[in-house]
Amino acid sequence: MIPALEWFATIGGIVAAFMISLDFGRRVTGWGFVLFAFASLAWVGYGLMDEEGGLLTQNIVLFGINLLGIYRYLIRKRPVEMSA
Repeated sequence: MIPALEWFATIGGIVAAFMISLDFGRRVTGWGFVLFAFASLAWVGYGLMDEEGGLLTQNIVLFGINLLGIYRYLIRKRPVEMSA
């Protein structure tokens, strides 16, 4: 189970990074953050099972950042306007 979790997290993170970096629009970027969130959860599970404190801590924080990305790109109805 641990190798499958590790590879899901690895491949999910790579695909999510491509989705976000290609800038195909708010919807694709938002779904990239969803995939990043699942990859972060997989890394959290891996960190718990393998007793990797640094990996666990990093991905708990990244999960929170990914939730912010999901909110900004999929839930909030309008983008933030930049003040002049």
